[in-house]
Amino acid sequence: MTFFFSSFSFFLNISQLGKEKFHKSQLWGYCNNVAMLVGEDKPGIGGEPLPGQKLKPKHSVFPREIGRDAPAWVAFDKQVLSFDAYFEEEVPDKNQELYRIRHCKIYFYLEDDTIQVVEPQVKNSGITQGTIVRRHRIPLPSPNEDQFYTVDHFNINIEVILYARRYRIVDCDEFTKNFLRKMGVRLNPPACCPDDPYTKERQKIVESMKPLRPYERLDTLRQFLEYDGHVLRFFCVWDDQESIFHDTRELVLHYYLSDDTIEIKEMVPVNSGRDAVPLFLRRDKLPKYAPPGLYQPGTITSRTVLNVFGGLVGNKGRYILDNRKTGAVHQEFYKDCDLTIGAVINVWGRKIILCDCDEFTKEYYRTKYGITDFTPVPYKAPPPPEIEKKFPPYTGFGSEEDSLCSCLGLLPKPPQKDFKKFMEKDRNGLESNILRFLAKLITDNPIDKERKFIISYFLSDDTISVFEPMQRNTGILGGKFLERSRIKKPGQELFKSEPSEYFKAQNLFVGARVCFHGHNFLLVDADEYAFNYMEKHANEFSMADISVILKKLKDVAEPCSREVKQMFAAADPDHTKVIEYDSFRNLIVNITNGALSEHEIMTLGRCYSMRDDPEMDVHFLLAVAQEQLKKKSFENFGQLSAVFGYNDREKCGVLPHEMCRTICKSFRLPLADDLLQALLNMFEDGHEKVEYKKLVEGLNWRENQIPAFQTIKVPLKYEDDWSGQLPSLPVKRIKYLTLLEDLFGKEE
Repeated sequence: MTFFFSSFSFFLNISQLGKEKFHKSQLWGYCNNVAMLVGEDKPGIGGEPLPGQKLKPKHSVFPREIGRDAPAWVAFDKQVLSFDAYFEEEVPDKNQELYRIRHCKIYFYLEDDTIQVVEPQVKNSGITQGTIVRRHRIPLPSPNEDQFYTVDHFNINIEVILYARRYRIVDCDEFTKNFLRKMGVRLNPPACCPDDPYTKERQKIVESMKPLRPYERLDTLRQFLEYDGHVLRFFCVWDDQESIFHDTRELVLHYYLSDDTIEIKEMVPVNSGRDAVPLFLRRDKLPKYAPPGLYQPGTITSRTVLNVFGGLVGNKGRYILDNRKTGAVHQEFYKDCDLTIGAVINVWGRKIILCDCDEFTKEYYRTKYGITDFTPVPYKAPPPPEIEKKFPPYTGFGSEEDSLCSCLGLLPKPPQKDFKKFMEKDRNGLESNILRFLAKLITDNPIDKERKFIISYFLSDDTISVFEPMQRNTGILGGKFLERSRIKKPGQELFKSEPSEYFKAQNLFVGARVCFHGHNFLLVDADEYAFNYMEKHANEFSMADISVILKKLKDVAEPCSREVKQMFAAADPDHTKVIEYDSFRNLIVNITNGALSEHEIMTLGRCYSMRDDPEMDVHFLLAVAQEQLKKKSFENFGQLSAVFGYNDREKCGVLPHEMCRTICKSFRLPLADDLLQALLNMFEDGHEKVEYKKLVEGLNWRENQIPAFQTIKVPLKYEDDWSGQLPSLPVKRIKYLTLLEDLFGKEE
């Protein structure tokens, strides 16, 4: 028996020793072969809990179907549980109340288990309200202060202790209820939130009190917030019959929807003799029926005083107000429903008619009242006929424009020139904006018949100059025949009030007859620039509009289309599909009987001509390009070749035309666009690709300089030196089959 007890006590000692060793193994551990205190929550090998050890969860544990296998700060971002709660607070220093019920909100943030307690602010509470507990993790009450609140500690109709203050949770929102149900929490029924007895007593006192100055509360804030800045505008008329001249005043009525006030402004006409006042009626509420006389002061008030007591209590006077408002004068004011087109309103004894309104006002009445008829009332008299200004006739001194400016104002100003036209049509680089025509005199004098003149029309200011080239053995020196100036058309009266008509660019074309100061000229030819400019601006020059010319020719030749085709076929006996220009001109003249001018025939021939482009000399182009590159000190040929090679992915030695042009532009190659385009065309293969290696070698003036350029002499040719000779590429042969197809269509 003694041995049994001794063995049992030995077993107890061994078990106690094992527990102590277990606790010591929990408290101590090794880090870098140094024994250190690691805590009781250290797990065993592999992270498994030791025998008898209960690991405490540090954060909320959510089911797998709720968390979606994502971290809590991702799965529950911006998700908060909201609980309605209250707590009791003792009030030891006040006899009226022993405790106070304070309502609050408890927010539980699912992403990091933080808690925030917020108390809604109550008006005139005298308590500092707002955030009671800032957002952070809150530990559990003792003896579990080493743990924190998780989602498992919250439910409805329970109490939680946050820093020794006991909160009673009475309810929560729908999101919180649904979330807790998904967590498997059985929700308790919601509890009732008690009222604060002192606050309830104060509310009874406030409701039982009657103010000494009763007033009717008019809530105008909503109307102001809804209609602030919205104004109805009506155009009105006041027939002032009492005035001496029986005037009709035009007014503008503004109705402010924010406070139902009306403002009227008068539209004072120019030179009416009236003083321009800022307002006809200042902004205020307008009564519907104005009394015969003004009310006495104190008649219209917001309160009615029954009796006045003075000096009974101290030196303060008291009075009693009439809640019934006996004898009060009520006025009716104009509202938006009273203002319609055609209505007559009484503005302090003045009858004003509403005649029209703006679009915003129409939309307002259409939306609110369903009004669709906004026919305006005619109120403006028809404007008097404008008096035509008659200028005195031209006196002959100075130009007509200068004399006219002296009639337009007391202080004469010089005539204004069309500066915009001058900037657009002035000489710019190779664009001269000068149309030159070859002309001959229309005369019976055999000597003057052989004279040639160059008529230059300057598009920048519509001026004309006439120059006569010098011809040998004619006995005429030549030179400037007519100074550059604007030329009037013949047959106009000199001294007249209307401005004179001058020759325009549209009046000058091949075949036109013009008269310059008594000299009759026939325009027989034009330079290439004039033809190109007129064809480019065909909308301004009908003589160079190919569509208009074809329409004229079709109207004349369509009735006899068979004969026209036979005439063209007879002019081409060898069936070459082309005819000479002279034969073509004679055929067109015979077909149209002179309906087309010489310029229209030339435009038609230019459109259907067969031109032989001269072959360009590669060495000459490269010599010109090298000279320009040398002047600009361009030497980056190695880098240019490297960029070409980099863009050549297939290493075939060729690149597309546009890509080569883009690369040259990116290097800012100092070459003109037409020269660069010609060089790229010269080094193209049959597939519209440029051999860039040969191009760079030809441009490299350092290694492959072309000495032949020094012997090439090209005379400089300016447009001002045009002497009326035939152009370098005259129209010689015409493709008449294309013309016949455009006129009569293709034959089947």
